[in-house]
Amino acid sequence: MVSEESFDEWYNEIVEKAGLCDKRYPIKGMNVWLPYGWNLMQNIDAIIREEMNKTGHDEVCFPLLIPESFFKREEEHIKGFSQEVFWVTHAGKNELEEKMLLRPTSETAMYPMFSLWIRSHADLPLKIFQIVNTFRYETKMTKAFIRVREIHFFEAHTAHESYEDAEKQVREDIEIAKRFFKKLALPVIFSRRPDWDKFAGAEYSIGIDVLMPSLRSLQVGSVHQYRQNFSKAFDIKYEGLDGKHYYCHQTTYGMSERVLGAIIGIHGDEKGVVIPSSIAPIKVVIIPIIFKGHEEEVMQECKKVEKELNAMGINSMVDERDKTPGNKFYDWELKGIPLRIEIGPRDIQKNVVIMVARDGVRKEIEREELKKIEEELKEFDARLYKKAEEFLMKNMHRTEKLERKEGVIELPWCGKEECGNEMEERLDMKSLGIPLEKEEVNATCPICGSKAITWLRLAKSY
Repeated sequence: MVSEESFDEWYNEIVEKAGLCDKRYPIKGMNVWLPYGWNLMQNIDAIIREEMNKTGHDEVCFPLLIPESFFKREEEHIKGFSQEVFWVTHAGKNELEEKMLLRPTSETAMYPMFSLWIRSHADLPLKIFQIVNTFRYETKMTKAFIRVREIHFFEAHTAHESYEDAEKQVREDIEIAKRFFKKLALPVIFSRRPDWDKFAGAEYSIGIDVLMPSLRSLQVGSVHQYRQNFSKAFDIKYEGLDGKHYYCHQTTYGMSERVLGAIIGIHGDEKGVVIPSSIAPIKVVIIPIIFKGHEEEVMQECKKVEKELNAMGINSMVDERDKTPGNKFYDWELKGIPLRIEIGPRDIQKNVVIMVARDGVRKEIEREELKKIEEELKEFDARLYKKAEEFLMKNMHRTEKLERKEGVIELPWCGKEECGNEMEERLDMKSLGIPLEKEEVNATCPICGSKAITWLRLAKSY
């Protein structure tokens, strides 16, 4: 893991050095996805698609533009995004009769259609998702994958008969997120956001955060319970068994390309990025160790190993470039390939291959036991997760005193907004929210001295 002091500089350089994106596009905060970075993002998308399919969600794709009249229907929502949207005012030289905006998120695009699709209780639950680009005018300093203006975005939207059914969906979303982030070797923190920081239009919001090596938190996802706030604004009703009409209850679950930013930041080191095998476009790279007179023999063996691994479903390739093995090691370590296999004449004689994991674990594997590579990849991902989890736990501090510590602080809180705001101001930190699991707190609020009812998490954040 990169040190706290050098992290931001390292991160800004590594996203380009590793071939993930090009930041030279002439619109600030809109970067070009390069093939390697786009492959990684597509593999991340594939994992969430699999989760959505398993849990009964259907994929859709809504238009990019939203009419201003749709956007204005939910007052709290438009207030939350009013300073962030990009407006379209002209078609050619002709001024539009009604302004349109590039979606910052898709509630106001989708829900007029929900009101047409949903008629009866038989149409519920409605569970859909899409993976699209959203646009927000990010006014802070941009950072590849973390703070951008064109955002690669996943969003799931659901509609239900009752609040209880919607609450079940929130719990399902949390379980989906737990499985998803575990596959990416990312330990995450779930917190119910304070009311002053919930999503615009939500009854409550659950933030999903990671802790970066800079000891700043990064929100990588969120789950929102809307109750009937949007269904009343967009007239989304269903006819119940009793023949009466009721407003739906709704939820959303969203994530963005920040997930890739978290992977780069949390797992990377001074040699480059480190990619979990679950999303690596190339899981194993095979490096021929050539000695004069053994060129053909070594290359044939490398090709055989490549073929066998690919037949097992382990995406592998032989690096045949005219470079020294050392240069090849450097290139693939920069890109974070999980495992490399080295094969030279002596290894062929011994009937073995040398396996080196990206985190430095080196093993000699019997040639006929090549299937062990599958287990080595799983163990590699498990080591990444464990290391990141240990870092998170080391930097989470529960204390009763109002004193700033690096990482995430948990302070006893009375629940009053003014006390939470003062904690933020005095510590120069942002509230992440309260733990989802209720527990008794035998302490007092450090601001007002009243009995605390929960713990409030705070951190420096991106």
